[in-house]
Amino acid sequence: MLAFDTRAARVAWSVSLVGVALFAVYSVRRSLLIFVLAVFFSYLLYPAVRRLEQLAPRRVSRTVSTAIVYVLLLLLSIGLLSLIGPQIAEQASRLAERLPALIRDPTVIDRLPLPEWLMPYRQRVGEFVREQLQSGTAYALPLARQVGQFALGFASNILFVVLIPILSFLFIKDGAVMRDGFLAWTADRGTFSMWRRIVNDLDLLLGRYIRALLILSVATLISYSAFFTVVGVPYGLLLAVVAGVLEFIPVIGPLVAAITVVVVAGLSGYPHLLWLIGFVAAYRLVQDYVLNPALMSGGVAVPPLLVLFGLLAGEELAGVAGIFLSVPVLAAAKIAVLRISQELRRRDACEPMLPVPVTVSTLPQQSVDPSLG
Repeated sequence: MLAFDTRAARVAWSVSLVGVALFAVYSVRRSLLIFVLAVFFSYLLYPAVRRLEQLAPRRVSRTVSTAIVYVLLLLLSIGLLSLIGPQIAEQASRLAERLPALIRDPTVIDRLPLPEWLMPYRQRVGEFVREQLQSGTAYALPLARQVGQFALGFASNILFVVLIPILSFLFIKDGAVMRDGFLAWTADRGTFSMWRRIVNDLDLLLGRYIRALLILSVATLISYSAFFTVVGVPYGLLLAVVAGVLEFIPVIGPLVAAITVVVVAGLSGYPHLLWLIGFVAAYRLVQDYVLNPALMSGGVAVPPLLVLFGLLAGEELAGVAGIFLSVPVLAAAKIAVLRISQELRRRDACEPMLPVPVTVSTLPQQSVDPSLG
């Protein structure tokens, strides 16, 4: 007669519960994404709310300070849109009109500026690029359909987009209460110490990561727009805005932005293409190895192979949003695994858990890492 293994049964039950939880998360991933983006948005605004509370001549409630920050953000957004919005719209309209004709022009490759050492190979280079453009045109229609479907899906779910600032308002106003309530619930189960450390680590991790992304995006927008304006790059402001937005997508975003800038400038006949490539390469080096580490500080990096797997898996699960969320999700999972492992080892050895600071680091571009133990 087979004996019943209690430990094996507990393990099987735990694995089953984890599988059911993962399936439930996948089933509601679109709604869950709204909440996650709202949390990220609240981390962007929370420092401004705290600063306003500190500067106020008398104590104001969290609700009032959050409302003031929202009003200031709205006024700032309106001012920026009125200042650069018309220029961006005009450049986007001109590029949309000219780009199809430039791609179909058989002589566009002959007008591309090449270095002297490549001039004897201009014909071969032209044939290769022309073949790539022609093969890429075959994918234009499916890509256009995907963009259209995304636009229709966004328009049909505009209510969810409106919910993001509303949920962020509630998170900022009631975040401390929700945190204390959760920790009080864990205290009744004897896991308060572990969960308090996990919550503190996640708070520090997400706060640094999101605010660092915003600073990197603004720095890219300002640097690109200033340089492109000075050297006369066609559609410079539009390309700078695209590069700034793509900065929020880990690893892939900056690469796509660099390729877009060079291709659009080259097809538009910009004569100093090598200077442009040199600037983009130099800026990426400064961004990845000076500004990025300074903002996120150093730590034990998440393995690059795991980061790339997370990017691919995130794209399969949720498209661009999945790519954006893959890095912080990996870092958060690492925090949870390491803290739980520390707690289990502490219980086995009956030793106190040592406090370890959490830092955030990056791969060459935006890989987040908790440095734990």
